[in-house]
Amino acid sequence: MMETDMPVRFFLGANTPAGFVGYLDDLYDCRNGWRAYLIKSGPGSGKSTLIRTVMQHMVRLGYDAEAILCSSDPQSLDGVVFRQLKLCLFDATAPHIIEPHYWGAVEQIVNLSACSDGSLLYERREGVREASDACSALHARCRRFLGAAASLLSDNARTALEYTDADKISRSAARIAAREFGSSHAGEGREWRRFLSAVTPQGMLTFHETLQSLCPRIYSLEDEYGASSRLLLAELRQRALDAGLEIFTCACPLSPADKPEHLLIPSLGVGFTTSNSWHKADFPVYRRVHAARFTDMEALRQKKQRLSFNRRAARELIGEAVTLLEGAKQVHDQLESYTKEATDWEMVNETTLWVLAEFTRIAEEAALG
Repeated sequence: MMETDMPVRFFLGANTPAGFVGYLDDLYDCRNGWRAYLIKSGPGSGKSTLIRTVMQHMVRLGYDAEAILCSSDPQSLDGVVFRQLKLCLFDATAPHIIEPHYWGAVEQIVNLSACSDGSLLYERREGVREASDACSALHARCRRFLGAAASLLSDNARTALEYTDADKISRSAARIAAREFGSSHAGEGREWRRFLSAVTPQGMLTFHETLQSLCPRIYSLEDEYGASSRLLLAELRQRALDAGLEIFTCACPLSPADKPEHLLIPSLGVGFTTSNSWHKADFPVYRRVHAARFTDMEALRQKKQRLSFNRRAARELIGEAVTLLEGAKQVHDQLESYTKEATDWEMVNETTLWVLAEFTRIAEEAALG
């Protein structure tokens, strides 16, 4: 089962109709004192275990951790961020490739590939190639199902938008912002993009625990079709940035380019989440804002048959996408087995000790000021 002892969990990337979409530029800030340790190696070489070991060590030292999970295998860690130290450790290999911008000054490479026996992997190259190609093919099929589902759900959103009062939403956003954001804060607003929800081999997962941990004051936007919530969140996002706040913006994995689903403002303890049948906020919240207050529901009911058909069909298509991701995970496990057999685990342990020493040193330097 997926670990639940990490209260702050995000996905940095997600499976979408356009393939893997990752907000890699938002992992750390090269120009603001951050340091990143980027792991380079193949599947099954101990990356996730290394990240988990470092995370547990730093948490024991008293630092808050932001765990970055893999949307293709939520039991696996892609990275960990220690915001207090401006420090992160991340699996920087495909599909979430990160290359150093300021080699050595900002980023350090953690080379676990040096712990693998290249000769043995070469002998098994046909198995590695076949498993890699099979995994890629399954992900490609998954994209097509997600694309079809996204098309149907977008049709529902467009239909609902026809009967939505955008001006009323704007006025509501202004009132909420005035009440929650207050006057302008020092400095410029800063946005960190993440996914709070993702389509995974375990189905659609949403890390509501992250929302509850970072934002005790939650507004739940009750919106089945994603028209009102999209407009309200977009305006709240801009108002928060204009107020100089640091925010986490979390997009919908089926429409990452233009559909915000969750907005978190940890410095204020305020969060906004879209609640519907895909990810229902079935826990206590500060206030529930219903899309019906912005929508001509009588007119929308005339489209009930079309809306219901689209939703049912989209659910079936997403179910097929999940099945394909399950298959891709099984193939990926086979791919990992080749690397595990070729890995010198004593060398991996030595590398792990080096990373632990680096992170401990950075923490001690920060404590000394």
